[in-house]
Amino acid sequence: MASRSVNKVILIGHLGRDAEMAYTASQVAIVKFSVATSMRWKDKQTGDWKEETNWSNVVFWRGENVAPYLLKGTQVYVEGRLHTRSYDDKDGKKVWATDVVAEEVILLGGRGGGAPSGGGPDEYSQQEPMKSGPRSRAPQAPPSQPAPMSGGVDEDDVPF
Repeated sequence: MASRSVNKVILIGHLGRDAEMAYTASQVAIVKFSVATSMRWKDKQTGDWKEETNWSNVVFWRGENVAPYLLKGTQVYVEGRLHTRSYDDKDGKKVWATDVVAEEVILLGGRGGGAPSGGGPDEYSQQEPMKSGPRSRAPQAPPSQPAPMSGGVDEDDVPF
């Protein structure tokens, strides 16, 4: 029997900052954002509630349709895979980083936790710019469009 493996990540959390959009030299859009996920539990010894927050860097290729909606505080569902890479920092030391390469992004709510203007969640995926179906709808009018990062970005420079 052949060896099998799975590389699947599902996150539901809030954006820590507005998404950044950049373009490769071949004009492919790359959207980068960070998602905070939290775990809460009651300490058995003290009875106090504890909370731990983890931050995940997310890269969404060809996500120009969703970028204007990915604002700090927005709740999102992200489905994708882990990608680990290394680079040399300014001191020449090798640094390892693990990012989530998103295959699907669904907007779950606005900054205040409510739904985006107009109703239910919006879905975006790598296969289609925007999925439509009973749980999604096309966005009405985006907030101000974020400006692309200056200069071209090479595929080797991505994800972060």
